[in-house]
Amino acid sequence: MLAGAHVSCSGGIQTAVDRAESFGADSVQFFTQSPRAWRPTNHDPANFERFRERRAEAGIQAVLCHAIYLVNLASPDDELQGKSVAALLNTMEVARAVEADGVVFHIGSHLGAGFEAGLERALPALELALERCSETTWLLVENSAGAGGTIGRSVEELAVVVERLGRHPRLGICLDSCHLWVSGVDVTDPEALDATVTEVDETIGLDRLRALHVNDARDSLGSNRDRHANIGEGELGEGLGVFLAHPSLQGLPTVLEVPGRDGRGPDAEEVTRLRELHARSLVAAA
Repeated sequence: MLAGAHVSCSGGIQTAVDRAESFGADSVQFFTQSPRAWRPTNHDPANFERFRERRAEAGIQAVLCHAIYLVNLASPDDELQGKSVAALLNTMEVARAVEADGVVFHIGSHLGAGFEAGLERALPALELALERCSETTWLLVENSAGAGGTIGRSVEELAVVVERLGRHPRLGICLDSCHLWVSGVDVTDPEALDATVTEVDETIGLDRLRALHVNDARDSLGSNRDRHANIGEGELGEGLGVFLAHPSLQGLPTVLEVPGRDGRGPDAEEVTRLRELHARSLVAAA
């Protein structure tokens, strides 16, 4: 498992590596701009080179950029969708500049227009984003928590997206344990998790599963409420280890997006707790 965390890059994009290194992480994820504003960050190109240098020095094995949560590619509102497309494409450009392994994003919500209508809105934007992929930088659709008409709430919907985009060779997925749970997939149940992993393999391909978001959940199974909890402090508890120990999910970048002790995000303690739960769960599964 490439244990890692979502971190800030305040002070320059290269500082994301510094923070990941201070956590003892193997992987890192970050926003390439403020998550609360549409305006992209004007990065100093010298920092891209410094990022790549620091990644090599720190031995960070996987780098993910996350598109901001404001993005809604499925929106029927032209202005909102235009801003969303611009934000995603900018994230792709920055990700390529730092030689990230992937850009994780949510397609967004059709806002009541229906899955097909929302997907038709999103597909041209996704095609533009895929044109900006490289041999190393993939586009990764993340499963959603399933509320408010969001697209990607199930493996079935993710598979439709992959098919409609012609199974592009640089199109992958990212699975979030909390989102699966609140969408009705009991990731603490080996049989239920096996069924989901098998569905991914048969409809999308496990080779396209490029990253995991590992988060406990504050809300109940099937609640469709996207509220993350620290490892071991939510509804999944020790059962999250079933997800971590699944044989088909080993060796992937595994990113924490948890509140942390003080509400400021994951830290070294959370990364350690992740590794310890992974180790215990592998022993239990043996």
